[in-house]
Amino acid sequence: MFDNKSILITGGTGSFGKKLSKTILERYNPDRLIIFSRDELKQYEMKEQFPQDQMRFFIGDVRDSERVKQAFRGVDFVIHAAAMKQVPASEYNPLECIKTNIHGAENVIKASLDNDVKQVIALSTDKAANPINLYGATKLASDKLFVAANNMAGRREAKFSVVRYGNVVGSRGSVIPFFKKLLENNAKFLPITDPRMTRFWITLQQGVDFVLKNFYRMHGGEIFVPKIPSVKIVDLANALSKNTPLEFIGIRPGEKLHELMVPEDDAHLTLEFDDHFVIKPSISFESKTDNFSNNRCSEIGELVSHDFSYSSKNNPDYLTINCLRTKSSYLGEDNSLETTNYSDFTESNVKKEGVVKVAS
Repeated sequence: MFDNKSILITGGTGSFGKKLSKTILERYNPDRLIIFSRDELKQYEMKEQFPQDQMRFFIGDVRDSERVKQAFRGVDFVIHAAAMKQVPASEYNPLECIKTNIHGAENVIKASLDNDVKQVIALSTDKAANPINLYGATKLASDKLFVAANNMAGRREAKFSVVRYGNVVGSRGSVIPFFKKLLENNAKFLPITDPRMTRFWITLQQGVDFVLKNFYRMHGGEIFVPKIPSVKIVDLANALSKNTPLEFIGIRPGEKLHELMVPEDDAHLTLEFDDHFVIKPSISFESKTDNFSNNRCSEIGELVSHDFSYSSKNNPDYLTINCLRTKSSYLGEDNSLETTNYSDFTESNVKKEGVVKVAS
């Protein structure tokens, strides 16, 4: 699918963009892999890490519609990863969050349509489901924009879908690097907001694999949700350090006790597949399929029960302290455990054998 094609990643110098670039270059032979971001230092460092001829680096901000439009010329596939993600920062700087996460999404959609991009996947977050903070609210608005973009496309080939998942192990600004830094500095305690707190947990490689698989699966308009484990933050802290005491400091502005990826209000739209859920669009599309129960890889999904919800609290799959210590990838130490050989991962094999499941 991606061989001899042009692929663009917005926010491509982040943790996800780097892992995605590495994965694409290992598994495919793209014509161009374009990194679009606003940080020249990170781009310089990434050029050193990825010296391949296919790599292109484009300084720009998703807020700048003309620059985005220029960057998208000749692009076949877009992964939209650029976002303002920090919950407290978004609460204190609401207009900046809106400009990046909502207006930036609008610019990506317009540029994709103007440049005849074939497929776009936007990264979302569990915080977009029944949001209580501004970050989640802006990502919900972004999700709605990308779903509705399939109507804006009309009879164009362009398809837009969304991938929603939870906390990414070891990503910048996440809890594991924060805890590890405290432990390296011999902290007297690890701060925990609340002893009841749970989160969905996914490794960087799992997130990348899930996004790539959904380019094969998508009709356009779906919100893809992987089946991934939950973790108690208390267990996570104890897995990292057996002896450091915990101190409970209270919930931060805009923070939830438990995260949600499929709200009960969306149960009537939700299909369950072997390794993921799909939330169907609530609106119909002109000239596009509405049979989301049968994806382009011939996987079959079934509607969930009317009272279904998928939250980090009621998730049947929890990571224990022992599991966290045994699978070092879940502590951000080694993603090789989650790497799968995709040398035979082609359209023909996908249709014949189905998509390889995300490791759990």
